[in-house]
Amino acid sequence: MAPRATGSPGGEQAAAYVADRFEQAGLETEYLDVDSYAWTADRHGITVAGTEYECSPILHSGLPGHDWTGEVQHRLHAPIVDIGADPVRKHDVKGKVVLFDLAFTMTTAHSLPLSISMYDPERKLRRKDVLGSRNPYITTLAKVMVEAAKAGAVGLIGVLRDYPESHRYHNEYYRRTLFALPGVWITKDTGKALRRQLAMQNGGSAELTLDMRRERVNSRTVIGVLPGRSRDTIMIQSHHDSVSPGAVEDASGTAEVIALAEHYGELAKQGVMREKTLLFITFDTHFTGYHAHMEFTRRHVLAPEPRWNIVLNATIEHVGLRAIRGSNGHFETVQETEPRGIFVNVNPAFTKKIATLVRKHHLVSTSLLGAALFEASASGIPTDASFTFVAGVPTVSLVSGPLYLYDDADTIDRIDVDQLEPVARFFVDVVNEAETRKSSLLGVLPTAVRKIFPKGKW
Repeated sequence: MAPRATGSPGGEQAAAYVADRFEQAGLETEYLDVDSYAWTADRHGITVAGTEYECSPILHSGLPGHDWTGEVQHRLHAPIVDIGADPVRKHDVKGKVVLFDLAFTMTTAHSLPLSISMYDPERKLRRKDVLGSRNPYITTLAKVMVEAAKAGAVGLIGVLRDYPESHRYHNEYYRRTLFALPGVWITKDTGKALRRQLAMQNGGSAELTLDMRRERVNSRTVIGVLPGRSRDTIMIQSHHDSVSPGAVEDASGTAEVIALAEHYGELAKQGVMREKTLLFITFDTHFTGYHAHMEFTRRHVLAPEPRWNIVLNATIEHVGLRAIRGSNGHFETVQETEPRGIFVNVNPAFTKKIATLVRKHHLVSTSLLGAALFEASASGIPTDASFTFVAGVPTVSLVSGPLYLYDDADTIDRIDVDQLEPVARFFVDVVNEAETRKSSLLGVLPTAVRKIFPKGKW
């Protein structure tokens, strides 16, 4: 079905597939349809002094406004200024195309200060090469884009400095940042070749082409309900959309949600009636601005009288293997679980229990990350659960950041098959444990106290 982009045939097919699996599991199934946007590059390229360089478009670039729809043909011919990894302000970029090195600024080591506990029986997490591995989500793109546009630049060429030899890096739409300048990605080696040419010519100009269009489309989020005796509800979540093959990001998470829906659906068919309602959701719009996530949270968390009283969010993303830049410069899979974190903002006793469940199910290379302080921030946590999280819902959110996450290299062979069932069984135990606990005391702060503080600050 891939790519399963929002508003595309693949996206619609994926939503229908999940809905069918939910219905077969015995869930009451419905769609949440929300407007979003589809950005498409019909033509792109970069040529310098007659030499054409392979590239891919910077997704969502060249936009006049956040809510803009239409078509634009960006055809630039302008001098190149090479800023490397420097701040934009150190260079005169007015009227120029900025050549810059994209930095992936978050490593595995950056998560260590948040760690409450770590399960690493083979001590793989503590190796120097693993601690230094970089997450492709947290980058300098937004900062460079905003500063270059403000300084009068006309376009961008991003060198994927921290990446294997692939220019098919499908960046997300960072919803607070307008990507006003048109731009393209080139690989590290292509960047070296371009810089050699510029040095030989003592500078040069670029012909940058980006013909793009953006249209309003319907997104389709799938919701499956297994009613309990009360309105108190545990939400189990991932997302089914993708802009690449999207095997790990996030067919793996969707598979986990379906597995859990089938598990609890079978118990319900056997006559097991739970106190708490179960809500199974695969979201759309993960790559287009999270419109569905925000609308769901407005309707079902922040509303004065929401349909469900969501007392816990369990989110599952990216059950994948590690990959590195291999000796040939391309992606090379390592037969190890990608280091992952489980963000938690539940009470200390529940947190302690979750740590024992990580060990029980042998979720290797996994850290529990304390997330309570991020509830007060507009950015929340870097997972699909962020919007309900900052709206005050206690959260247990598993996520990892393998290097190929936004690349066409995210293929099915990179799913960590041996960890699929342990992850599912872990979340079964988390959900069952939450079932036995008082809903209002699941969070770090009791619900009555949490209500005093701001919610939904995105």
